[in-house]
Amino acid sequence: MAAGGRSRIRWLLVFWIFVISVVAFLDRTNVAIAGIDIMKEYRLTNTELGLFSTAFLLGYALSQAPGGWLADWLGPRRVLAGAVVWWGLFTALTAAVPAGTGHALALFAGVRFLLGVGEAVMYPASNQFVARWIPSHERGLANGWIFAGVGVGSGITPPLITAVTLRAGWRWSFWISAALGMVVGIVWWAIARDQPAEHPRVSAAELEEIAAGLTLGGAVPGRAPRPPWRKIFRSRDVLAITLSYFSYGYTAWIFFSWFFIYLARVRGLNLRTSSYYAMLPFLAMAVGCYAGGWLSDVLTRRYGKRVGRCGVAGLGIGLCAVLIAVGARVAGPAAASLVLAGGVGALYLAQSSFWAVTADLAGEFSGTVSGIMNMGAQFGGALTAFLTPMMAERFGWTASFMVAAACCAAGSLLWLVVNPDRRLVRPPEPAWG
Repeated sequence: MAAGGRSRIRWLLVFWIFVISVVAFLDRTNVAIAGIDIMKEYRLTNTELGLFSTAFLLGYALSQAPGGWLADWLGPRRVLAGAVVWWGLFTALTAAVPAGTGHALALFAGVRFLLGVGEAVMYPASNQFVARWIPSHERGLANGWIFAGVGVGSGITPPLITAVTLRAGWRWSFWISAALGMVVGIVWWAIARDQPAEHPRVSAAELEEIAAGLTLGGAVPGRAPRPPWRKIFRSRDVLAITLSYFSYGYTAWIFFSWFFIYLARVRGLNLRTSSYYAMLPFLAMAVGCYAGGWLSDVLTRRYGKRVGRCGVAGLGIGLCAVLIAVGARVAGPAAASLVLAGGVGALYLAQSSFWAVTADLAGEFSGTVSGIMNMGAQFGGALTAFLTPMMAERFGWTASFMVAAACCAAGSLLWLVVNPDRRLVRPPEPAWG
């Protein structure tokens, strides 16, 4: 343990989880940018390309609770390091599907499903890290940084993948993404520890600061935790948060899966111009994540968690509903891109509240509970990945966006029933301190 001074190791690790988050979304959204080339090479339709995202999200959703339980048991260091290597492998394998095969769609779906299984542990494991390392009053900002990686990763994907594709072909973009993931995972293993007391560079002052702000302890090392399943599944707070996150995921994945193609095919922009406009929603996500986390912590300290967590979440999702409904009807591509980007930025004001509340509610079982919550978002994403192009073909893209706006309105209202101070389990004593 560091001897003197006040270290800030927890924020270094938060930053590196942000980096992992960037790579995770680079690996999962690159297929949306390369999708036009993949459809041409393999003679796929929009609906068949949508199955790529559906397969990924089914693997991702079904593995959320098991992945969260694994993070509760083994700790975030090992689980995140192993996960990054896993998804790097399957990102590379996406580019290895042979062009002449008659089973390309099935092979793509299988590889993307397994990529989803690997990426499923990303945010439950990060939430377990937050529960062990971050004082309660800092969790909004910590989650804001972590989930800003969603916007940054997705934002740099369009120009990066487009540039590599134009120079070397779409396969090289996947191989580069995989290599980046491997490097990031190795660094995480080197610098991270599961508990603050295990880290040699955490000072006594920082350890005391962390211990004073933890509301719930971590899992007992070396022993698999037994989640209180009855309490979890009977909790109206968990149910409301999960349903709200379903609507959140449904809306967000329209942008991850279809926004680039929407700009190119519907708004008539060329490949390079589409790649720049497609950055706007994801940059708005990054700003929204950070701003929402900061605002949530400020309001929580002043007015309590009902205002700071639930109020920010409900307001952000509700504002998203309004902006998406307006943006879908704007005529010009530039104006539409700006308004829709503002909508998804408002959506991500709520992001840190979901994860901060589950960390406070569940404590040592935060990985499991946040995995269940995140499973709801991924089922929403899987639905939109498949349903959105079908609705767009039959009723038009405006109808697809209006359905998303209605989902957001419902997701906003669900926060009225959430009580962030109602804990699932009695807080245990920390295993250190």
